[in-house]
Amino acid sequence: MNLKHNLSFLLYIQVIFISTFSPKHTLCSNPLYTFFPFIKIKDLTMGKLEVEVETKSSPDKLWGTIKETPTLFPKIFPDRYKSVEVLEGDGASVGSVLLMKYHETTPGVTFSKERIDEADNANKSLAYTVIEGEILALYPTFNAKLQVVPKGDGSLVKWSLEYEKASEEVPEPTFIKEFATQTFTGLDAHIQKA
Repeated sequence: MNLKHNLSFLLYIQVIFISTFSPKHTLCSNPLYTFFPFIKIKDLTMGKLEVEVETKSSPDKLWGTIKETPTLFPKIFPDRYKSVEVLEGDGASVGSVLLMKYHETTPGVTFSKERIDEADNANKSLAYTVIEGEILALYPTFNAKLQVVPKGDGSLVKWSLEYEKASEEVPEPTFIKEFATQTFTGLDAHIQKA
């Protein structure tokens, strides 16, 4: 056997090993890292979505409503949320864990468990991570951030999602953008009626 044949055989063994024993790696994900770990190849499974929604509500009113998610969301959105339970904490501060149970009309998801990682009342911002639920089968990393800032006579809601797809074949979670936009628009409409 010549050197070229030996290297080809070793590469083949490495590819088989990676695709067999590493759930995060597939043949298309980079067996080159085995031989050339300094090469940076873009990870196609990571992504970010951003949504900005202008509202008529003041930042204080909108932020106050968002902080009342456990009690208000099932009332405001009965076609989306069956219930929101506070499992740990007070439901609005760091470390709180919420169990969101979704209505049957919400596609592909029956529940999610979310942990609040950051909560800043002064800046009207929070960050949370989905820690359980069907969504994690497709997107094992699902971290969202939210901030309400003044804009004109109302507010601007800035929502972003950093996610990891389970594989390159999983579609971008664009349905979440629509869901978030409808949620913030619905919150604004609820406040305007009150």
